[in-house]
Amino acid sequence: MRREERQQLIVNLLVENKTVDLDDLADRFTVSKMTIHRDLDDLEQAGVLRKVRGGATIDAGTQFESDFRIRERQGNEAKLAMAQTALELVEPGMTVMVNDGSMAAVLGEMLLQKRPLTLITNNAAIMERLKGEAGIILIALGGIYSAKFNAYLGVVTEEALSRLRADIAFISTPAVSGRLAYHMDDNVVRAKRAMIASSTRTCLLVNHQRIGHTALHVMADLADLDAIITDSAPDAAVLEEFEQAGITLTIASTQDPT
Repeated sequence: MRREERQQLIVNLLVENKTVDLDDLADRFTVSKMTIHRDLDDLEQAGVLRKVRGGATIDAGTQFESDFRIRERQGNEAKLAMAQTALELVEPGMTVMVNDGSMAAVLGEMLLQKRPLTLITNNAAIMERLKGEAGIILIALGGIYSAKFNAYLGVVTEEALSRLRADIAFISTPAVSGRLAYHMDDNVVRAKRAMIASSTRTCLLVNHQRIGHTALHVMADLADLDAIITDSAPDAAVLEEFEQAGITLTIASTQDPT
């Protein structure tokens, strides 16, 4: 089996199980543990996984977020539900900002239902899907391309955002704890903050499984955002904390409306 094929199978196992065991992988592929170590090193360097003792994981850590190629294959039902709820905040004729991420990519495609729109984004998946669509004025933000986030980031992105204004920005986050939203990458944080600063209203999108977790950088205070959408109710203690802080959390229904 070629190394590239074996590494893709490791990625597939991570999508299914979130973690992989070093010994199990060596047995499964009939190779040495050192070979698996090298595979995991390659995938970690590419930003696909995080090595842990005895194996690897795609669970986010304070300084790690899994590769876009992993995240786009996870939690599709939750993403669809949150995107559908977020869509209710959009009216035809608006100027909308959408950030990087697989969750945002789902919302980006749904925005076709609300055209005509002006859409500002650094999300390469949205750019590819919406380019040339009638009724969409697409403003694609430049910058340094990040394969890990499938987005354009950096000074060029931030400078462009400082000269634009939107009616609403949709911002996703991999971690929320207390009244703060976090992210593990400083370039992503700066782009998201620039979008928040350039929009009249901001809506935060967060999977309920990410609530109660932190990451390296504080991105925003939840009280400064206009709407927060998640896919399922978090623990009662979290809901009480939000209520005491005056933060409204909208729970998107994952049930198919009939």
